[in-house]
Amino acid sequence: MLKETDCAIGVDLGGTKIEMGVVTSSGTVIDSIRVETDSKNGPRAIEEQLLRGIAELNARSSMLIKGVGIGVAGQIDDQTGVVQFAPNLPGWRDIPLRDNLQKITGLPIQLINDVRAITWGEWLFGAGKGYQDLICLFVGTGIGSGIVSGGKLLTGCSNTCGEVGHMSIDFRGPLCTCGSRGCLEAIAGGWGIAKQAQDAIVLYKEAGHYMLQQANGKIENVNAKIVVEAYRYGDSLALLILEKVKQALIAGCVNLIHAINPCCLILGGGIIDGIPEFIPLIEKGVRELALKASTQKLQIIPAKLGKEVGVIGAAAVVLAMLRKIDNGKELHEDSPF
Repeated sequence: MLKETDCAIGVDLGGTKIEMGVVTSSGTVIDSIRVETDSKNGPRAIEEQLLRGIAELNARSSMLIKGVGIGVAGQIDDQTGVVQFAPNLPGWRDIPLRDNLQKITGLPIQLINDVRAITWGEWLFGAGKGYQDLICLFVGTGIGSGIVSGGKLLTGCSNTCGEVGHMSIDFRGPLCTCGSRGCLEAIAGGWGIAKQAQDAIVLYKEAGHYMLQQANGKIENVNAKIVVEAYRYGDSLALLILEKVKQALIAGCVNLIHAINPCCLILGGGIIDGIPEFIPLIEKGVRELALKASTQKLQIIPAKLGKEVGVIGAAAVVLAMLRKIDNGKELHEDSPF
């Protein structure tokens, strides 16, 4: 039987870093670990990182760890716990992550899309608390969303609801990791920003001098962080790239608002954190372009829980699953299942 003092380990598994933490049922992180994702050495290397982190946190904790929730930047089969595809993790197709980890740890493991975990955290403990209809849009290395409608976290027919990073904004736009063109994250995600900057510097080397200088003269080292730094410096090429990013985010938000009609749109992720002034600019664009009926009750606000939100949300999801089991499979009022 779950108690209020029980904890879970939450994991935010991303393309560049893995955040792990011990989280209480009230959403407080009491211990944490962060490592760079060993994506170059394939899925098995990342599984080993996860196992080491879970073992270390479990050993250090004075509280009972009841399970592990893992937010993954990809598509997951919710019945089997197989990661079907993780576009920002090379080689991640049909990986039985839940079973692999469960066999070794002996702990219940629950997988969820990373932005859906973030949404769950923000909805329970952060900016989305009290809303029954919301969208949480996170702009990081990739772009994803979580959608709450009528007080329920939407999953979709095959558990891929919220993959808005692969919503096409420009059918003739840049090639995306998913194989399509002009996807929102190919334009406005961290990797897409870096690729646009690198391509622009090849064509306009003089205009890209500042960014190239910050990358120690190596075009392949130009990343989204350097583009944002150049934007703040007033670099003309960075200004052009990020203007395109802003317009793409406005278009994406308008499409989502028209489709879902939320009361609250929460914006977060590394790109938004790096350029927080984009939030009022996106709101201005949305209110100019979206249907008035869709925006009359809409609040557009920043995420509240910071960098630990994915860890908090993932832990809360596994605790909700265990609570559901305790209740004889009856849906608990704060269960995402």
